[in-house]
Amino acid sequence: MLDRIRNNSGLKFLSFVIAVAGWAYLRLTPNPVIAARFVQTLTVPIATTGLPADEIARIADRQAVVVIDVPRGGVAVEPREVRAVLDLAGRGPGVYNVSLAVIAPKFSIKSLSPASVTLDVERIEQRSVPVSVHYTGNVRGSIVVAEARVEPSFAIMRAPTSDLEHVSRVQVDVPFPSAPASFDAMLRPIAADEHGAEIPAVGIAPNLLRVRAKFVTTNVTTKTAR
Repeated sequence: MLDRIRNNSGLKFLSFVIAVAGWAYLRLTPNPVIAARFVQTLTVPIATTGLPADEIARIADRQAVVVIDVPRGGVAVEPREVRAVLDLAGRGPGVYNVSLAVIAPKFSIKSLSPASVTLDVERIEQRSVPVSVHYTGNVRGSIVVAEARVEPSFAIMRAPTSDLEHVSRVQVDVPFPSAPASFDAMLRPIAADEHGAEIPAVGIAPNLLRVRAKFVTTNVTTKTAR
């Protein structure tokens, strides 16, 4: 039987063809185990760059979803390794639609959502305004304010223009007592709208003011509040 195999040239040729075909398959076809890749989805915050200190960008979309193509066997990507950035250099106040750029030098980006962001660039302004005293609690008819003083009497508001437009006053809230009393405390001033509600986006400096007040009964001669 061995002689038959040695003398069978057709069998030898068939074996050679099979061997060459197998080598070519392994050599030229990508190894599915080695070449396999997987995708990773990351949610990253959207950052801005290029704005001067006196401008701010109002953005509805604060996060971007990035899908990254990662080689099989690679280490999982940390969100801090990927940045979603809006370049706002050279833009003044106004409404813009800006393409979102992803910075991830080590990885291949498969998809990005959103691809662009509509935003409003606003100027940040500051204004000096007087501080008023706002009394809280139940005001009793037999108790009146004999004197009230705020030091310093002016504060600086700093905020985007659209927020400042809603400010009606800067105030400190003083509790109204149920009996004659003197009041002396450091209080935080707030920017309030016409209904007395605080507008948190408005920064106030200084952040604490000394407030002194004197409450007396109505049978005591009162002074004009300052």
